[in-house]
Amino acid sequence: MLGKTAGGLYWMFRFLERCENTARLVEAGFRIALTRSNDPVSEWKSVVSTAGARSNYDAKYDTYEAAYVVDFLLRDTANPSSALSAVEKARTNARMVRTALTTEVWEAVNEGWMGIKETLKSPIKETDLPAVLGEIRRHSALVRGALHGTMLRNDIYDFTQIGLALERADNTARIIDVKYYTLLPSASFVGSTLDNVQWETILRSVSAHRSFRWLNDENMTPSSVADFLILDPRFPRSLSFCSRILEESLGFLAKDYGARFTCHDMISAQRDKLREHTIATIFDEGLHQFITAYIDDINAIGQQIEKDYRFIG
Repeated sequence: MLGKTAGGLYWMFRFLERCENTARLVEAGFRIALTRSNDPVSEWKSVVSTAGARSNYDAKYDTYEAAYVVDFLLRDTANPSSALSAVEKARTNARMVRTALTTEVWEAVNEGWMGIKETLKSPIKETDLPAVLGEIRRHSALVRGALHGTMLRNDIYDFTQIGLALERADNTARIIDVKYYTLLPSASFVGSTLDNVQWETILRSVSAHRSFRWLNDENMTPSSVADFLILDPRFPRSLSFCSRILEESLGFLAKDYGARFTCHDMISAQRDKLREHTIATIFDEGLHQFITAYIDDINAIGQQIEKDYRFIG
């Protein structure tokens, strides 16, 4: 496969995942702003920080009002990480690799782009926000459904999974990092009670609330939440799960192409590092330090994949 085609598939699914992740972040911010009216500004600020858009936002606005944040993260095309910017970039990449996609996948991407563009053509009223966010998530799910239901499990599929897993891993890690002060183990050790809304916000930001409840019932503690989001191999947005998908997909490519590159060694090393840890050893090491190192690893692996498979040039 040409490197340009591989890169188009990879970035197509990174941007699709980014679009959905942004919608989920906004939804989490909206929920906590409604339930914790004493300091909604701090929560919206953390949403922008998690999205990695603080510098661009601060250049345009001097306050973190809900309407400004929602518009910036969903509709503002000057923000390269906005939902609208991401879905447009996903569609551009899909057009570039159109011949590598089934008709169903292309139509799902194109219709999603048209639908989201129409939905976001005007500023969003607060009363309409839940429905708008649901529409964005629905279009993303339709693309994934078309992909899983119609695409061959070959190198084309593998590059889509690599892009998706990298973006998910980065998103989950950033959410944990921004919220790490609520996940410090001392809170449980001294017996203090943290507001459950904070835990639910973290979990809902990565679509983990229901799954966590199924597995943990009422045991919502700093260590149980962190363990679920970092190390649980069953949850499809955990760091462990995303790293496994990366290792497997890169392994399939190595087998198909008969070549192993630096990126394969890097993801294997990261997987070994995760296997060595329990949530207790992560807290002992320092949650912030661990997550920062993970984000650095993920970004380095992504850059190495682009070099090894010659996405550019």
